[in-house]
Amino acid sequence: MRDIKQLMEYETAGDPMNGSKWSRKTTEKIACLLNEAGIEVSKNTVGRLLRQLGFSLRVNHKELSSGTKIDRSTRDRQFSVIEDLRDQFAKKGAPVVSVDTKKKELVGNFKNQGATWREAPLLVNDHDFRSDAEAIAVPYGIHDTLANEGHVCVGQSHDTAEFAVDAISCWWSKEGMRKYPNAKKILILADAGGSNNCRARTWKYWLQKKLCNPHRITASVSHYPPGASKWNPIEHRLFSEISKNWAGIPLQSFRTMLNYIRTTKTKSGLKVSACYNRKKYLKGIKISDDQMSRIKLKPHAILPQWNYTICPKKM
Repeated sequence: MRDIKQLMEYETAGDPMNGSKWSRKTTEKIACLLNEAGIEVSKNTVGRLLRQLGFSLRVNHKELSSGTKIDRSTRDRQFSVIEDLRDQFAKKGAPVVSVDTKKKELVGNFKNQGATWREAPLLVNDHDFRSDAEAIAVPYGIHDTLANEGHVCVGQSHDTAEFAVDAISCWWSKEGMRKYPNAKKILILADAGGSNNCRARTWKYWLQKKLCNPHRITASVSHYPPGASKWNPIEHRLFSEISKNWAGIPLQSFRTMLNYIRTTKTKSGLKVSACYNRKKYLKGIKISDDQMSRIKLKPHAILPQWNYTICPKKM
């Protein structure tokens, strides 16, 4: 069981809402890899063990837009790059974090999917109108893959690149520096879109200004290909567990949200912290060519649009 769990370390995707998991490899291919490693096992046994680990058979879903044109070889090559980088950083004991924005939530007396054991049902609003919400919560998460710990920064403004980097910087100041006191590099795994968009100038600009420079740390960033966000570890290792913890509970206030995030735990030892960010973020900020030229950006040789490093600049 331990051997197959290790083999699936970088081959797992998952649903951030219900916690279901799946793999890119077939049971036959997994059995072949285990046999090559000296572990004799059949594909049927592999299937049984995968079910014990929470994996299930998945069908194709029509979710990719026609504008997303990533061929299979390029996609697989990027998965290999990410796997190699994770191994390199892990062997050196350097931090590897998976980041993303969780689904936005209406704060108020609204229905939350799921069920809880109660003598009587909780009464909530019959419609989910945004106008009836106290606010719209924007949870940005950081999952420390080596320590199996999570941090969620809950904002009430826009999901911008500045907000995302502020969340990462906050985690590093409060927790990362304490766990990795000698770290000079950090690996950030992110989706290709959203507030951590691989094409966004603002994402790279704020990483330089708010993470690398003040903390004197080099950030290597690797993005999952478009349409592959479910492979980002934070989806099935952190977000799904939070969703299960507050399932069936109306998120009536930010205090309620933060409490359920902080009390999220798993048998594997997951611990989660949370903070509330009241700052207002502006949308549509433009980064000039001059500002971009001052970013100490080093694109990687392989798939540089998805893999690059930002070094701190002398203050």
